[in-house]
Amino acid sequence: MTYQIRRATARDLAAVEQVVFSAYEPWVDIVGGRPGPMDEDFAALIADGKVHVAVADEVAGLIVLATVDDALLIENVAVAPDHQGRGLGRQLITFAEATAVRRGLRTARLFTHERMTTNITWYERHGYVISGMEPLPFGRLVHLRKSLAQIEG
Repeated sequence: MTYQIRRATARDLAAVEQVVFSAYEPWVDIVGGRPGPMDEDFAALIADGKVHVAVADEVAGLIVLATVDDALLIENVAVAPDHQGRGLGRQLITFAEATAVRRGLRTARLFTHERMTTNITWYERHGYVISGMEPLPFGRLVHLRKSLAQIEG
């Protein structure tokens, strides 16, 4: 399936919230609470231009990006369950890394919950390394980073 990635608009809000809920809901019991993205103000994030959606016939996934210091922070990657396992997560991360390089940034950063071990393993396979831990009310947040020096814009 081919996905087009574009900046989200206010019309995408309900679909964005649905994708986030469906992608993170299975993790609630595993991490011991609602993952942070489930409670984000997506209307504000969309208005700020931080949300990009991947669309086929519908919004299938999204990525939330912000520039923080000298790095691109990937605040959220979510793929609807019906679209998981098709390479969309990889396409979204590749989009983010290319965006970072276009912005003149040489590092991408992201974070995930320590109990989301499949996500951590996936990121490590794609060149991200653990750069720190941060306590949460339930568990720890794992910070990962990747040098983008080898990627051309």
